Amino acid sequence: MDGRILVVDDERDICDILRFNLEGEGYDVDVAFSGEEALGMISGIHRLVILDVMMGGISGFELAERLRRGGNPVPVLFLTARSAEDDLLTGFSLGGDDYVSKPFSVKEVLVRVRALLKRTLHVRAPAEGEGATVWRFRGLRIDPADGRVRVDGVEVSLTRKEFEILSLLARTSPQMLPRAEILHRVWGDREFVLDRTVDVHITRLRKKLGDYGGIIVNRSGFGYYLHVDAEEVTGG
Repeated sequence: MDGRILVVDDERDICDILRFNLEGEGYDVDVAFSGEEALGMISGIHRLVILDVMMGGISGFELAERLRRGGNPVPVLFLTARSAEDDLLTGFSLGGDDYVSKPFSVKEVLVRVRALLKRTLHVRAPAEGEGATVWRFRGLRIDPADGRVRVDGVEVSLTRKEFEILSLLARTSPQMLPRAEILHRVWGDREFVLDRTVDVHITRLRKKLGDYGGIIVNRSGFGYYLHVDAEEVTGG
């Protein structure tokens, strides 16, 4: 299969189990036993990182944060024994794409991996006629073909979920989307994803978009939409 998966966990038994099963599904797999080792291994050939949260040295959360600060958009699937709401929100706010609690079912992990890789492929190479038109509003440009957002010609480093939320709002503007609808269309039907997850991602989006962050409007009790002048919008 195209691309490689990097498994990062300081428990060697878990790494061995995941590698065996992922390779059995046809994936190429690399393994790192610490966050420090993973930092030296991650490259553009990796399409997914399966990342344990609780590790000695650099934690999974810290590693994910470093990747996002460095502009690496590789999808991250967290593995953790922690399931508190604040931990879930922390993982998503740092750019995590999915979350599996330990002890986990190997079948569940494989399902999540397939879903993440499918969404990754869709974002990077959308089908002709399916949202591939560049959306522009003044100096803001959203390009579904390459998964990039630019503000006044400068590329903005967004996580996959941030990009998908912004693209969704642009495609549906001026329609207002409730949080539940955004969750359904970006994350799919997953019980562990919380309504507040949308708020966390949009807060980060607004900061990254700078002067354009204000176009993302929330009407309490209704949802989110992009407040833009339709006459200045092209594409979509």
